[in-house]
Amino acid sequence: MPTGRPREFDVDQALDRALKVFWRKGYQGATLPDLTKAMGINRPSLYAAFGNKESLFRKAIDRYLAGPASHVASALNESTARGVVERLLLGSIDMATDPRYPRGCFMVQGALACGDAADCLRKEMARQRAAAQTALRKRFERAIREKDLPSGTNPADLARYVATVTQGIAVQAAGGATRAELRRIADIALASFPAATNRKKRPRVKLL
Repeated sequence: MPTGRPREFDVDQALDRALKVFWRKGYQGATLPDLTKAMGINRPSLYAAFGNKESLFRKAIDRYLAGPASHVASALNESTARGVVERLLLGSIDMATDPRYPRGCFMVQGALACGDAADCLRKEMARQRAAAQTALRKRFERAIREKDLPSGTNPADLARYVATVTQGIAVQAAGGATRAELRRIADIALASFPAATNRKKRPRVKLL
């Protein structure tokens, strides 16, 4: 039985290129000619491999979360709440200023200008951001139980604060802020982070 003609392009590489187009231009601004030119394929090949533009965009979201933004999930495995936030902030800065990627954050910029026809994509990206914030809240709840955060800490508000700072970092980076400038913002945020309650007090040294 004859088989179909094999694809003459690297699917993963083409998807990476499509991600960058959506990242720079957003869903609405990225045209099919923009995408096919960047991906190095024609329109029939795009449809055959990825489906329509909406399907391609959804695959780009998954690619982004597993690739450039993978620090978000891995940060939750840090042993302390402060370590989680430090890795989130510094990872966001590294990603948002990495010359290999467009400036800023794809999840913030990718669907902000979607029209009514693509409202489902805007909602999907909002859902993804909300899921990340929920995971962070749960991590802070665990930190409170472990006395790694003060008992009076509001985990939902703290998670929203951290999400706001990371999204702000992306916006600043898209506007041209340097890595050094963004690191200073991260330092301010970390300086205001609630101190752990389970740290052992250092013994006082008697002065002779």
